[in-house]
Amino acid sequence: MSVEISEKDLETWAEYLLSYSLGGIEPDDVVMLKGEPVTWPLLSKLQDKVFAAGAIADLNLVAPDNDRGKVFGASIARHGSVEQIARVPGWHRERYESMTKYVEVMGSERPELFDGLPDDTAMALAKADEEFRRTRGLKRWVLTLFPTQGFADIEEMSLADYARVVVAASTQDPRKLETIEEPIRQLMDRSKRLRFVTRCPKHDRDLELSIDISPGKAIPCTGIRNFPDGEVFTSPDSRHTEGEIFVDMPVFQGGAVIEGVYLKFEGGNIVDYRANKGGDALAKIIETDAGSKRLGEVALGMNAGIEAVLRHPLFVEKVGGTVHIAIGASYPICFTDDPASEAGQARVAALAEEGVFNKSAQHVDIVTDFRGNGAGKAVFFDDTEVVVRDGIWVLP
Repeated sequence: MSVEISEKDLETWAEYLLSYSLGGIEPDDVVMLKGEPVTWPLLSKLQDKVFAAGAIADLNLVAPDNDRGKVFGASIARHGSVEQIARVPGWHRERYESMTKYVEVMGSERPELFDGLPDDTAMALAKADEEFRRTRGLKRWVLTLFPTQGFADIEEMSLADYARVVVAASTQDPRKLETIEEPIRQLMDRSKRLRFVTRCPKHDRDLELSIDISPGKAIPCTGIRNFPDGEVFTSPDSRHTEGEIFVDMPVFQGGAVIEGVYLKFEGGNIVDYRANKGGDALAKIIETDAGSKRLGEVALGMNAGIEAVLRHPLFVEKVGGTVHIAIGASYPICFTDDPASEAGQARVAALAEEGVFNKSAQHVDIVTDFRGNGAGKAVFFDDTEVVVRDGIWVLP
């Protein structure tokens, strides 16, 4: 079943993505537009605008069994081998290297097709895609989400209601977030440590997680990378995360819903974990490689304008009054102003050698609710506690 989105909304949405998020399209650009055929209404509008600007649109249509357009889809994971997955075609690499800008339109027709893959080949798929995720991360890029029946089913909503929430959030002027996020950005930048207190319902006790954020800079997110947006994030020193956390908000990842996550960290590493739902999916994420046992991001959600809390990471992590941590890879932009430059790459490589910067094939966001009725109880930047007011994080 397809969804009807007005031409006006598609026009507004596409214009924000190309003009605001990507900073405009120049004639010498090669813009990769990636998504499943079910997202065609938005892909088509983007393609028209790229060509109208004199640039080249590289339309990368993704098979329905392929989670976010990885090198291969679920078929090779179920019927092939780890050795086959490692045989990445040369043209695939050239395609990613030749693009200058990247738009990914997420939204799956049948997300169940890439759920429940065998452990060894699922991990191999993630590892095979790592270099391409890194390549597109060095270009100007943005992610957005198109409403589909498959994702509406995951949210347990009608397609019409789900589309209304997604489109409304995706056609708001993102520049409003710039002023809202600045106080938290400044506080994060001058702080050395973040502490979260969460309540574990199973054991009826408070947990505390301490994260070293001193090496990285805070990044305000206003629609440049994700659309819709609304968070302030940084990448921590992956060696120095200690304690426990309970993560209560459900999140959709790799074809499965993960919910009720407990994590315990020692020396930066996850040493114990469990989930009330989606435990197998969580295990596949954490056991992918050495870096998938560490954190690559910590962030506060700052968007008070999302009408409903959805399970998709692009939406749930942006909800004002939430906190999310990411299992896996760090972001180079937190450690250097120009990750694509030789100097920037050298700095990131040095930090990776030290263990500050975390390298992994994974980067999976999980979210805790601090709005009053969730597991989240308190957030401290050093000794300063921040609170939720009018749907966003503020200084007391």
